[in-house]
Amino acid sequence: MKNLKIMERKQGWHVLYVKYRHESKVYKELMEKKLEAFLPMATSIRKWSDRTKKIQVPLFPSYVFVNIRSNKDFHDVLTVDSGCSYLSFGGEYGRVSQNEISQIRLLVEGKDFSDVQITTTLPKIGDRLKIEHGELSGLECEVFRIDNQHRISVRLSSLRQNISAIVPLSYLSNQTENVFAQA
Repeated sequence: MKNLKIMERKQGWHVLYVKYRHESKVYKELMEKKLEAFLPMATSIRKWSDRTKKIQVPLFPSYVFVNIRSNKDFHDVLTVDSGCSYLSFGGEYGRVSQNEISQIRLLVEGKDFSDVQITTTLPKIGDRLKIEHGELSGLECEVFRIDNQHRISVRLSSLRQNISAIVPLSYLSNQTENVFAQA
């Protein structure tokens, strides 16, 4: 009975902490081992003195998400080269809900969003709105005005990080309660 309870705590989406700049390598190895993994990528614009280039970078540096379904999966993930450990908070393995994984997928795969970024600091100013149209309909956000761009920031509590992206202003509705103060 005790082993069943331990396994129940391990099942679901977890965050695997990996060596810096080894995210793609770990993701490919997990897929080769037939383990369900997710590596959200974002387009970043890099400028050099002679050129500008768009490149794909991990949205969460040093993190790869893995869906654990059994004790074997849990241990197989740790055998991957460059995989360090599972992310944990206070002795408990950090888990990410299926809903949060779906929201991250929508942000990085959605055609209506650009310039997706993360930040670890909570917003302090800006309008609190709700997205009413598009793939993220129903999501609460905070708007930032930077270089005439309307940027939303969405708190994903289990990751203790924020995601921001440019969303068409027409997708946003009236103010909602301050969801950031609750986190």
